[in-house]
Amino acid sequence: MLTLLTAMYLVVRAASAQAEPIRVLVTGAAGQIAYSLLYSIAKGDVFGKDQPIILVLLDIPPMLPVLDGVVMELQDCALPLLREVIPTDKVEVGFKELDAAILVGSMPRKEGMERKDLLKANVAIFKTQGAALEKYAKKTVKVLVVGNPANTNCLIASKSAPSIPKENFSCLTRLDHNRARSQVAIRVGVTSEKVKNVIIWGNHSSTQYPDVHHSTVSLNGKEVPAYDAVKDDSWLKGDFITTVQQRGAAVIKARKLSSAMSAAKAICDHMRDIWFGTPDGEFVSMGIYSSGNSYGVPDDLMYSFPVTIKNKSWKVVDGLPINDFSRGKMDATAAELIEERDTALSFLGV
Repeated sequence: MLTLLTAMYLVVRAASAQAEPIRVLVTGAAGQIAYSLLYSIAKGDVFGKDQPIILVLLDIPPMLPVLDGVVMELQDCALPLLREVIPTDKVEVGFKELDAAILVGSMPRKEGMERKDLLKANVAIFKTQGAALEKYAKKTVKVLVVGNPANTNCLIASKSAPSIPKENFSCLTRLDHNRARSQVAIRVGVTSEKVKNVIIWGNHSSTQYPDVHHSTVSLNGKEVPAYDAVKDDSWLKGDFITTVQQRGAAVIKARKLSSAMSAAKAICDHMRDIWFGTPDGEFVSMGIYSSGNSYGVPDDLMYSFPVTIKNKSWKVVDGLPINDFSRGKMDATAAELIEERDTALSFLGV
């Protein structure tokens, strides 16, 4: 019996050792978010401890010398899953045969820049990257847009890659989700894994709606509704929401740099859940294509919803009751996304 078990173990080990590498692209790869992200991907924290990785690092030509330093550091980590690192400034190299694309790079807002000008610059970037996905990537590629304005950038990328299913595109609101979860945990005095099923509705912007009406907190072995655990409705409907909405600005004010470590952690959480699914009884927040949703959110937006994930496919959590307070917040963030979308599409000539 022992010999049979040993043989089975060796077969399983051999199979995992022979797993084909997946190609993972990170754009903006010389930037600070990528610097916090790449090690976690390369060591197996995202796509699995037995999944070899070919890491493709794309950035603009002036950043290539910095990218060379990042490549050196990844090599110096001596990570067994990292089969190859490919630094490039060419989309035909960067987007070739991808299994996953994490689009971190975007045009940041500069002092004195109008929002319309920011959108125009990013439409050009994400139209190009969407077209590159269409031309070079696998049709099964999973695309996560991080670069802001993430929701609208994601929509533009997806519209520029019509043969890749809309469901394969998502944008990052997991950072906001994690912020909301942490704020409730700190308020109640528990660790963050005790807080489940917070929701971020809408845009990854200051209009987003962090919602804990359907959230629970594990207290003394019992699942308690978040409102009952916190016992402070005015905080949950006031300072809690604004703290999460404005957390990115608060980090910039304190660090003089935007969130990097926490953004990288959220990217890892998001992509790991796409690859391996969400735990039973739990949902997470993701910006996804809104058409056909059951919550009255207008079609043709990338809007953050609560989702469960299985077999690399997400499903919106339907049937959650929405009160008037929540409805107003959800509609306000949708209105902003409609305005962003229509402005962006005017630059596309659509």
